[in-house]
Amino acid sequence: MEILKDVSIDWLSKKWWFFSFSLLMIVLGTAGYVMNSGLKYGIDFTGGTLVQLKFKEVPDMNMLRESLKSEAATPPLIQRYGRASENSVQVRMQTGLGSGGDLESGRRELRAALRKTFDPDHVKGEKADFNNTGLSAITDHLLQSDPDNLRTQEKTTQQVDSYYRELAQKMLDYRDEEKRGLVESLEELKEAAGVSDDVISSLGKDFYAGPFTIKGYESVGAVVGSDLRRRTQWAVGLSFLGMLVYVGFRFKFIFGVASVIAVIHDLAITVGLFALTQKEISLTVIAAFLTLVGYSMNDTIVVFDRVRENLRIMRKESPSRILNLSINQTLARTIMTSGTTFLSVCALFIFGGDVLNGFSFALTVGIIIGTYSSIGMAAPVVEWWYRFGEQKSKRKAA
Repeated sequence: MEILKDVSIDWLSKKWWFFSFSLLMIVLGTAGYVMNSGLKYGIDFTGGTLVQLKFKEVPDMNMLRESLKSEAATPPLIQRYGRASENSVQVRMQTGLGSGGDLESGRRELRAALRKTFDPDHVKGEKADFNNTGLSAITDHLLQSDPDNLRTQEKTTQQVDSYYRELAQKMLDYRDEEKRGLVESLEELKEAAGVSDDVISSLGKDFYAGPFTIKGYESVGAVVGSDLRRRTQWAVGLSFLGMLVYVGFRFKFIFGVASVIAVIHDLAITVGLFALTQKEISLTVIAAFLTLVGYSMNDTIVVFDRVRENLRIMRKESPSRILNLSINQTLARTIMTSGTTFLSVCALFIFGGDVLNGFSFALTVGIIIGTYSSIGMAAPVVEWWYRFGEQKSKRKAA
């Protein structure tokens, strides 16, 4: 399919419009950075603890903040996420829980702190919370109680172990997948395949359905976070250097410089939008930035490859004419490639959920800016270089 036949747009005559737009976006990003006191880094870079919680009922944020206040050096940052009916909450604390950063120890401390506030009537020391219990504890209980009387059916020990482990896994899958991590009562587990009334009755002796669950728990030390930030800066910087060397060797040095300027422009605007919207920068977002760097560079190289071909054929034409012609000749390919990619990442941004929100936002914005910069930034830089060279030659001739 061929689109946009015989395009003859004078792109370089609009370069000052492009520069003005880019300057406006960079100023907005800088304003967001200053007003919000910098970027919002995830715990990957700052260190601390990030917890995802789910409650049976709408949680009292003040009570939640008070219950965790003594566990953190500064007050925890608490915010709702997902659909309102899910009662899901994300908690960010500057310090990790548990001794020596041990995750399981941290989970236990967090669970104990939350129980004091949200589950004060639980049977202490007698029953375990099914909503915060793993596979091994449930399997051990079923093996000891044998609610389906397998041992009276001349089953081997291996068959009994396998049966109850699979049954425990089915109940956990139902809890985590169908009920999103939390069952309101043990009776709901009857919906899981193979779970009998005897199994529910047996579970009720040692377990109860608590009012909350810890869906996610991440802890990163401050030293590790600082090291990751330093490594990230090196990764991005070396990627710029590598592309400058490659494009300069493959084409001309000015093409490499223009490509890197365009990529820096793309990252500056994208990072500025992160500062303006206060979206969190995590390792997945850094992966999106590096993907954006490669995508923007690839789009610029496609244009410059056509420029190189036209320079050989149209030796007497002006650089502006060659650049405009090259952009117009590759415009259909640019629209097709960028359009399909944009639709994919846009769908990921809309339907990908909170975990992928930052990643998909960076790519969605980056694809738009990266496609635009190949025309509005890289090409004018090359034109300026050739024009500067011509003027210099004329002055020498005079």
